[in-house]
Amino acid sequence: MSVADSIATLRAQLVGLHRELIRWGLVVWTAGNVSARVPGADLLVIKPSGLSYDDLTPESMVVCDLHGNPVEGDLSPSSDTAAHAYIYRAMPHVGGVVHTHSTYASAWAARGEPIPCALTAMADEFGGEIPVGPFALIGNDDIGRVVVETLAGHRSPAILLRSHGVFALGGSARAAVKAAVMCEDVARTVHIARQLGEPAPLPQADVDRLYDRYQNVYGQR
Repeated sequence: MSVADSIATLRAQLVGLHRELIRWGLVVWTAGNVSARVPGADLLVIKPSGLSYDDLTPESMVVCDLHGNPVEGDLSPSSDTAAHAYIYRAMPHVGGVVHTHSTYASAWAARGEPIPCALTAMADEFGGEIPVGPFALIGNDDIGRVVVETLAGHRSPAILLRSHGVFALGGSARAAVKAAVMCEDVARTVHIARQLGEPAPLPQADVDRLYDRYQNVYGQR
């Protein structure tokens, strides 16, 4: 597939993936964004800044280089573009990035507290706790640096940003959206569990076995 064909495909996919954020209750108003790396090129495709989800079309998506500079599209890219671009530069295996302010995960972020791995679903998807990174202001690549530095040594595809929200990564944009959905789901469940008492983290050996099974055996191969 040519680069032009890849861009056209990703533009259409991103419209659908942004609708998934609405479907799973991860965003309000115009907040949140999904981006995708363009295979075979130092480019990414991302949501335009401040545009209603109802108004998103393939043509409205913005193509940028991996320093966040727009190269194709009539609209300004997301204000998080520099963070996305930094992640792609620093993590070549990442093919998609999602940012949300989903309610329960953001509540953990407001406390500056990682989500402990107290559920098999967390072991499956995240391979341990969901870590929390330090506060960083939006507008440049500071958030991207926090994401990359905090996830070093972690299996988790998601991170909580102190007093902000969630960044989730994946080998594709769809995988990143899944990680964001799962992050909010386990954030909610562990929060509810804590209303009843302190949930016990799973033993590391069990986490390792669950993670290996889910990543390498579960589903259709």
